[in-house]
Amino acid sequence: MEEATSAYQAALTPGAAKYLLGRGIGREEAATHRLGVVGEHPFPGHERFRGMLAIPYLDRNGMPLTIRFRCLEDHDHRAHFHGKYNSIKDDPPRIFGVDSIHEAGDTLDITEGELDRIILRKIGLYAVALPGASIFQGRHRRMLAGFNRLRVWGDPDDAGAEFTAKVCRALRSAKGMRLTAGDVTDTYMQGGAQVLLDLIREDDQ
Repeated sequence: MEEATSAYQAALTPGAAKYLLGRGIGREEAATHRLGVVGEHPFPGHERFRGMLAIPYLDRNGMPLTIRFRCLEDHDHRAHFHGKYNSIKDDPPRIFGVDSIHEAGDTLDITEGELDRIILRKIGLYAVALPGASIFQGRHRRMLAGFNRLRVWGDPDDAGAEFTAKVCRALRSAKGMRLTAGDVTDTYMQGGAQVLLDLIREDDQ
């Protein structure tokens, strides 16, 4: 997995870098999270992800455990026999950003998407991502149960409401954050870090 991650990181294209920048993720954040692109010579089993953004799930030491892939094309993903986000076949659901679990104090933020998590880390918050309610499992609950406060940043749609409700039911210290202008990234792009920090301050009052 390390070899594939390094190869895809080196193959990050200007188009992918532009896409990331449009979501608030600059060169520094891309390098820290080892984001890349599956090039013309994918590793075995990754052939169908050619041209996609590679998002490695790193352990606490920065070594890749697995990779998820985000299609960068603006088309009907199902018509092309893949999803917007894609996982390696039979790969178990994982938490993205486990380093924050080890580094945070008594508070941790939880997002639905990996790129949203990168935004929260960019503005100085310790955060993890759980891509969707369906992947949340008992072992994830145990990994997060030690925090006194968990802020859940679900997207402002039905799926996001389900995600927030599921996490809050499973973890007594979890509380949903109220997003109205879109997901974490949308909110950041519209108003910068201060808008997200203001939401936290309002929730603290």
